[in-house]
Amino acid sequence: MPATGRLPSTNLPDTHGEYVLNSQQTPSSITELPQTSVPPNDQPEPAQWWREAVIYQIYPRSFADGNGDGIGDLPGITARLDHLVELGADAIWLSPFYPSPQADAGYDVADYRGVDPLFGQLADADALIGAAHTRGLRVIVDLVPNHTSAAHPWFGAALAAAPGSAERQRYIFRDGRGTTGEEPPNDWQSVFGGPAWTRVTTPDGQPGQWYLHLFDPGQPDLNWDRPEVRAEFLDILRFWLDRGVDGFRVDVAHGLIKQADLADWSYPQEPLSGEGTDRPRPPMWDQDGVHDIYRDWREVLDSYPGERILVAEAWVQPAERLAAYVRPDEMHQAFNFEYLEAAWTAPAQYAVITRSLEATSAVDAPTTWVLSNHDVIRHASRLGLPVGQTRPNGIGADDPQPDGTLGLRRARAASLLMLALPGSAYLYQGEELGLPEHTTMPDEARQDPTWERSGHTRRGRDGCRVPIPWESNAPSYGFGPADRSWLPQPAVYAEYALDLQRGVAGSTYELYRTALRLRREHGLGRGSVYWLTSQDDVITFRNGELTVLTNFGPEAVSLPAGVTILVSSAPLDPEDHVPTDVTVWYHA
Repeated sequence: MPATGRLPSTNLPDTHGEYVLNSQQTPSSITELPQTSVPPNDQPEPAQWWREAVIYQIYPRSFADGNGDGIGDLPGITARLDHLVELGADAIWLSPFYPSPQADAGYDVADYRGVDPLFGQLADADALIGAAHTRGLRVIVDLVPNHTSAAHPWFGAALAAAPGSAERQRYIFRDGRGTTGEEPPNDWQSVFGGPAWTRVTTPDGQPGQWYLHLFDPGQPDLNWDRPEVRAEFLDILRFWLDRGVDGFRVDVAHGLIKQADLADWSYPQEPLSGEGTDRPRPPMWDQDGVHDIYRDWREVLDSYPGERILVAEAWVQPAERLAAYVRPDEMHQAFNFEYLEAAWTAPAQYAVITRSLEATSAVDAPTTWVLSNHDVIRHASRLGLPVGQTRPNGIGADDPQPDGTLGLRRARAASLLMLALPGSAYLYQGEELGLPEHTTMPDEARQDPTWERSGHTRRGRDGCRVPIPWESNAPSYGFGPADRSWLPQPAVYAEYALDLQRGVAGSTYELYRTALRLRREHGLGRGSVYWLTSQDDVITFRNGELTVLTNFGPEAVSLPAGVTILVSSAPLDPEDHVPTDVTVWYHA
C-alpha cells in the first residue's frame, strides 16, 4: 500500500510570506506547528545506550569474505570492524549466521545454537563478539522465532509422527478442506507468493495433513501455544546471552501468535499489517498474545548485566499498535517501518515523524528510524522513483529504472534528516557509501524465493543484498581475496568503493561520518523535536541548539542571516540558499 494512502490529512500550516527564519525571532514567534517532542533527558543514564544508539546492520553473506569462496563470513566481519568504529556506529546487528539449508538466506534456521559452515564456526562468533566489545561496539544477533527450517530436527520428528502427536503440535498442522482434504485449511497466502500451506505425504505414500508456512515451504511456522516451544526459545536466549551478545533483533515479531480459528483472509498480503479503513487486522499478524511472550523474554534479558535489548521487526500500523511492543516490560525498540515507507514530501515526513514520536513517548520508549535494510530496495534507488509510487518488490533490468542521480541526492538528504531525529538510528551496510540497488541483475542469478514463488512477477530482494565494494580496483571490489561473489556485483559499484570516498570532502561516506560525529557531540539521540514552521515543501525543527531544515520543493529557500552551517547533504548556493532535495544542519 502506498505510504501516502495511510497518512491522514497532512497539509501543514503555511507560513505567511516567504520562507525565511529570522535569527532574532523567539521560539514562540516562529512556532506554528503542533509540538511533539521526546522529553529531554538532562541527566542521561549511560547504561541505556539503546535509547540513542546508531546500529549498523551487517548482512553476513555480503559484508566481507574472509576465505575467498564468494560468500561473506564471520572472520571477514571481524577483519572489517575498524571501519564501523571509524564511521561512528555504536552497535552492529548481524543477520542470521546459524546452520541452515539457506532456503531463505539463513532465515530458515536448522540449529539456533550453532554457526553455519558457510560463515565459520562457533569459535568465530565468539571471536567476533570479543573483538567488537574490545572496540566499544555492541553486538545484536538475529533471532527467528516465527518459524524454523524444514531441516530442523523438530520438523523431521513432526513429519514422522502421527497427526495430533506432541511432535506435530510444535507446528501448525491441520487437516485439509474438501471431500478428501485436498484443499488447504484456509485461503492464507505466503508473503513470498502462493499458498501458505503445503501438504505432506504419509509414510505409506498417501496425502496427509497440511502445515502452515507464512513464508517459504522450507520455513514451517511454530505453534507458540505450546509450552515446549516457549521454553526452547528461553533457553536459546540464554545460550547467546551467555556468549556475550548485547541483544536480539526478533524476526517477524508480530507473527508468532495466529488467530485461534485460523479464519480465512481474502485480502492480499501487504508489508504493513493493521486495521485500515477497509479491513480488520489480519488473523496472522499482530495478535495480542505475542506480548505475553515478550514479557517473558524481557525477564530473561533483565537478569543479565549490561542492558541487553530486544528489537522487534514488526510490520505493524498504526503507530499506537507498534508502540505496544515497546512498553516498559516488553521490547526496547521496534523498527519504524511506517517511516521507511513514508513518501518523500514535507507533509508525509512531518506526519510520520510526529505520529511516531507521540506513540513511543506515550510508553517512554525511543523511536527508531530506518531507511534501508535487507528486505527493501536501497533508499538511494527507491527515492529515485516517482514520489508516491508504491514501493516495488525488487527492480529488474526490464523494469522502469530509478533516476540514480536524483535518488542519491534525496538519499543523502533523507539520511541527514533521519540522523537528526531523537531516538535510535539504523544503518544498512553500504548506505554510508551511497550504494544503489543492483537494478539490472540477470534474472537467472536471483536467489530470493520470492522470484520463483511469485511466478516471476516480483523480482525480490536480491538487489539490495549484493556484496558491498571496499576497493575500486581489487578483485570483487575488495569484498574478498578472490574475484567471486555469491550475487553478481554491477560494474558501477567500483565508483562507490570505500577507498574512493575515505577522506574525500563531499563524499557520501564522509557525510555520514560527519553526521554521526555531530549527532554524538550535540546529543541529538537524546534530544527532542521542536517544530518551527513549514510550508508544503519545507520542514524545519530544532533539536537542542541545532536546527534542521529539509527542502522538498522545487525552489531554493533562504536561511536566517548569520547562522553557522554545520553540515549539508549537498552544496548550498553562494548566498546559502538551500536547493531542492537538500537537508542542512545549522545553529545561530
